[in-house]
Amino acid sequence: MTSSSTSTAEAVSGAPTEAMPRQRKAAGGPNPAAAGYVLDEQVGFLMRRAQQRHIAIFQRIMGDDGPTPTQFAAMAKLGGGEEISQNQLGRMTAMDPATIKGVIARLAERGMVERRPDPDDQRRVRVRLTSKGLEAMPALIEKARAITAATLSPLSREEAERLLGLLGRLD
Repeated sequence: MTSSSTSTAEAVSGAPTEAMPRQRKAAGGPNPAAAGYVLDEQVGFLMRRAQQRHIAIFQRIMGDDGPTPTQFAAMAKLGGGEEISQNQLGRMTAMDPATIKGVIARLAERGMVERRPDPDDQRRVRVRLTSKGLEAMPALIEKARAITAATLSPLSREEAERLLGLLGRLD
């Protein structure tokens, strides 16, 4: 750290860095393994930043009483009115069994889905939207379209289509 820069400790506390213990430089100078590595140019970092932006837009548009992104994903896959096993729904929405179980439990508490044992296998849970969930879907889909448009708004139509195509190939 140079004397002209502001340390994290100073920025957080407002106290000059001289009042705070200094962090020691690693022996031997800069880490040669990090030479030429720019985090802000890495795909994972950029995707995470884009996801954070998307989630903020999602929460703003869906509102405090709306579903979370994972809840909406489950509802969207159930939107045709079909009954799907909970595990299959988890695979369809890229959620592990514990996550989809929690998502479905919260949706059931809100009266949006119902769970039933599979008549052919009592260990399997089948899930479907309730009438309340089905009635909510058109407004949620409209909001979801607005969320996608807002997320992609910095891009031209061609860029947005190209981005979606490329992301689809990473699956």
